[in-house]
Amino acid sequence: MRKYAVLVIVIVGSCLLFLTGYNQQDKKVHMPDMLSFAHRGASSVAPENTRAAFAKGVELQADFLECDVHLSKDGELVIMHDDRVDRTTNASGYISDFTLAELRQLDVGSTYSKEFAGESIMTLDELLEEFYHQVGLLIELKNPQAYPGIEEKVATLLLGYEDVSSIILQSFDVESMRKMHELLPDLQVGVLIRPTDSFLSATSIEDLTSFATFINFNVSFINKRMVDKIHAQGGKVLVWSKKDKRLLAKAHKYGVDGVITDFSNWPINDPIYLVQE
Repeated sequence: MRKYAVLVIVIVGSCLLFLTGYNQQDKKVHMPDMLSFAHRGASSVAPENTRAAFAKGVELQADFLECDVHLSKDGELVIMHDDRVDRTTNASGYISDFTLAELRQLDVGSTYSKEFAGESIMTLDELLEEFYHQVGLLIELKNPQAYPGIEEKVATLLLGYEDVSSIILQSFDVESMRKMHELLPDLQVGVLIRPTDSFLSATSIEDLTSFATFINFNVSFINKRMVDKIHAQGGKVLVWSKKDKRLLAKAHKYGVDGVITDFSNWPINDPIYLVQE
């Protein structure tokens, strides 16, 4: 009887020691060989591109927060996906027709859930101030051709940070990203590839990787061969998908470097993805 009691104590003690040690580690809820990017924050559980969504992304231990940037009427860098405020706020119109003061009066939470009523639009400066030291940031410039000078504004803002290694800037506009690389050579930039342009020639890959660290695709329009070609040129690949529930399996199969996800298809509670680092 005493032998069994000792055995139970040893087992229980070992379990407690393991759990205690595990909780003291930094846990990452993702596949160990890929980076996770919270798309517009953890936008499956909080209104997209809001402080609440970004905070949730940090809580879920994403490696990076992804956000979208436009210019307001008075030239402020504001965070929102669409060029209009209609879908996510209680107003209508183009962002570029509102001053920052006017945009701050809009409710960007209630259209998602009453629980988030009162959430307000953030500026890129505010996002950096609050989250720069907590997590990496993936910043997308939306239609930069519509906002002359937006690259210079972003570069001026980022120059206030000594280390930009945890920041990536991306856009569908290749020339905008080429310009960002010229303005800030130490900044990692990424080029988003449209489905219609998803087949890249060897010459195109060579050109893009000459200034862009990342070449990023919708996972439905890429294959392992393309990923391998980009890797061979020293580039990296991120993938995203809003609807494909097999996103993670495909990403792992293709050997990409990271996944941009809203966490709706993320296996948060699956122990296999709880990785101690």
